This record gives sequence, structure tokens and C-alpha cells, in this order.
Amino acid sequence: MKAKILIANRGEIAIRIAKACEDLGHDFVMIYTDADKDSEHVVRYADQTGKDQKVWRISSYTDPNEILSIADHTSCTAIHPGYGFFSEDFRFARRVTVRDRPLIFIGPKWEVIKDLGDKINTKKVANELGIPTIPGTSAPIYNEMEAESVAEKLLLEQREQGISDPSILVKAAAGGGGMGIEEVHRLEQFRQVYREVKNYAKRQFGDGGVLIETCLRDYNHLEVQLLCSQHGERIHFGTRNCTIQSTGRQKRLEAAPGFDDSCFNYAFDANDVLEKVVDYSLKLAAHVRYDNVGTWEWIVARNGQPYLLEVNTRIQVENDVSARISYYKKKQPNLIREQIRVALGAKIGYSQRKIKFKGACIEFRIVAEDTGRDFAPWIGKITRFDFPKHDWSAVYTQVPSDRHYDIPSDFDPNLALALVWGDNIAQAKERGRAFLEEVFIEGETSAGEPMMTNLQYLAENIDRLLTF
Repeated sequence: MKAKILIANRGEIAIRIAKACEDLGHDFVMIYTDADKDSEHVVRYADQTGKDQKVWRISSYTDPNEILSIADHTSCTAIHPGYGFFSEDFRFARRVTVRDRPLIFIGPKWEVIKDLGDKINTKKVANELGIPTIPGTSAPIYNEMEAESVAEKLLLEQREQGISDPSILVKAAAGGGGMGIEEVHRLEQFRQVYREVKNYAKRQFGDGGVLIETCLRDYNHLEVQLLCSQHGERIHFGTRNCTIQSTGRQKRLEAAPGFDDSCFNYAFDANDVLEKVVDYSLKLAAHVRYDNVGTWEWIVARNGQPYLLEVNTRIQVENDVSARISYYKKKQPNLIREQIRVALGAKIGYSQRKIKFKGACIEFRIVAEDTGRDFAPWIGKITRFDFPKHDWSAVYTQVPSDRHYDIPSDFDPNLALALVWGDNIAQAKERGRAFLEEVFIEGETSAGEPMMTNLQYLAENIDRLLTF
């Protein structure tokens, strides 16, 4: 089935979706705001006009009326939300699919997004299936006194376990991507933090439900990449490790597979733990009849105990980390292409035993930021932007290399995703160091101050990958 797909996103993911559409023979339309007029995702396709016009200006990426208006005007038959924005908004997905002129939403069905988008509901279902979750609330909390009672109990349990500095996390139940999470160390801090998170959750997600959990400090953050279809097929593309994050819980380095014995002397059987989180993820996916790409996020404690954290019902920024260690017919799959195929009704067409895992991959999120000041964003003009090219690396970016580029202040200053892979994690690390040394990014602020990036931070943290 040939489709015309509106890409309801920006930057590097918009470019990757467009390339996937081209590979599959689908037409597509892109959108942009004034802040992104110089972005590569706009400029690359701006010369196509008339009935072939590919890019359309809108006032906001978060205005559903504008997006659907463009979709109707250009006779689109599907919408790809990318990540962020509307990608996990079940109301938008529902509206897209049940309107008078229905469109295909390239993602899971809206009912699944709704059920798994609520962390508390996900935890409840997981517990019913015997899937381990982090100690804490198992139902939405809206009452401050009830919330404080739960907080007191969790802090006391940690003290009884001999934890010298116990803490809890207060989380927006409908949040995601590290947003809407605050840590509390003392009970007297709790009420103020609870109110802040509840108000943030209401404002950002339209739901003031709050989740309270024990804060696990000594852990690794793992993810399981799944691909499911409308025909009941479910396969995985292994695990990845996303433990190295900014102070705002935004990922900076990711690696696949999730553990490797050459990196650390684990107090558990690493392969056994990886198999467990994959099996648990597939079990939950089968229960909810998941039907697109998705990521199951896990916390693994130092003793090897896994806890389900949440489910991301969208394509992940780091999806290609998993693809680069996966082989089907001796080729690395493109998970965005696979996502589009199954959303349009196709079968996956191959089984798990046809997927072979080989080697290791590392992704570096290159960001204009001051890592020494809590990863504060840097805004200015980029005057040089050069990356090396190797047959073991890939770069995804919206920043042009042939002209100056002003970083938009409207969005996070993410510049590029750089991936390197090798026959094993040691080789991937070695190639990662060499790659970063060959990157040249220069620029300045309006006051002439030199550009700041996290390149040095990335290089310095390579050896921390897959360790506790």
C-alpha cells in the first residue's frame, strides 16, 4: 500500500523519516516553524513547489489543528509523529484515526498509548503479570496526605534496609523522557515537591496523577527494543544501556548490548538478566496486543534485580543503536522503515530466529551545552560543523555543514546523533574515541564568546559505559 505521510516533527528525526519514506516508495510532506527555517530538514526539500511541495510552514509543532489542516490540504493518508510532541499523545492519535477523514497514525493504536502512557497503570498491569517493578505506589495519588503517608513508608523501609541516605522519586504519572521527576531526601521536603510535580503534571499532561517510588541510586538503565505488528507478531532487537545521562535525566551516551562482561565484573549473570528483561518485555507486549515499535525501559540494580520503569510507545531517539547490532539477511535493519511498514498493515515477515546479533554499538548525543554548569544550553551561531565519514559510523543531524547556522532558542540545542559500531565493545569504544577527535564544531555567541559543546564530556565518559 502506497501512502502519503505527513511528518509531524522536526530536525534529524524528520530527515530520517523522510529517507525511510523514500526507501519504501511513499510520498511525504514536512512541516516547519520560523525558528527552523534554516534547518536541514527544511532546506533539503524546499526547492519542490506547486503540487510537489514538500515543506509547509506552521506556527507551532504542537497545534493539532494546523497539522491536520496541512494533512488534509496535501491529501496525506498517514501521520508520523516521530518522537516528542504528539508521539505519545493518545488524544491526538485517537483524533487522527476517528475523524471524518481518518488518517493512519504511525505508532501503536491509541488505546495502547493511553494504557501504557500512564506509569501507574503500566505498573499495575506489570504486577498482575508477575513482572517486577520499583517499590512504590500502585494506583494514582491525587491526595496530599495519602501521598505523604506513602513517602514516609518508603523512606522508613530504606532506612531499615541500612541505606544511609534514603530518598524517593515523585513523578508525573503521565510524563516521560525524564520530565516531571523530582527527588526527595527528607519527609519535611515532601509536601512542597509534591505540589510542584502535581501542578507541572496538570499543566504539561492534563493529569495531576503522581507516582511515588523508592529512588534506586546504584543501577543501570536498560532498554529493550521491540517491533510488533497488527498480526500478532512480536520480535525484539536486543537491549541497550542508557545509564549515562545529564543532570536532567536526558540521555547522552547509549550502547548496545545492555551489558558486556568485558566492561565490568558484574555480581550476576549478565546474559541471564538480559534474557529476563527481554522475556518480560515480550510478555507485557503480548498482553496489551502491542502493534508497532516500542521501547521497554528497565532499571537493573547492582545485584542484577530488574525493575520495569516504563514503556515508550514511539520510536526512540536511540533506535539505531539496537539496529546496528542486529542483522537480518546479513544487513542491519532500519527500524523507522519497519515501523512505517507495520503501521500501514504489513506483516513483519520474519521471525526472531532470523535476527542475528553481532558486535556492539555506541551512540553519542552531541549537544550545545555547558556540562560544567548542569548541562546549561548554549545558544549562538555555528560557523563550522564537520564530521568524519567511516564505514563503521553514521551521523544524523539537522545542522548544515555548508553554511552558518543559528541554533534555535525554541528547542533543546541538540546538534547531532553520532553512532559507531564494531565487532565488540572494546573496538566500538576505540572507534568512538577516534571519531570524537575528528569532529570539528565551532561557533560563537552574539557577544563573540566561543561555542560550547559536550564533546569532551562524551569522550571522558566512554569508559563508564556498561559499568556500575
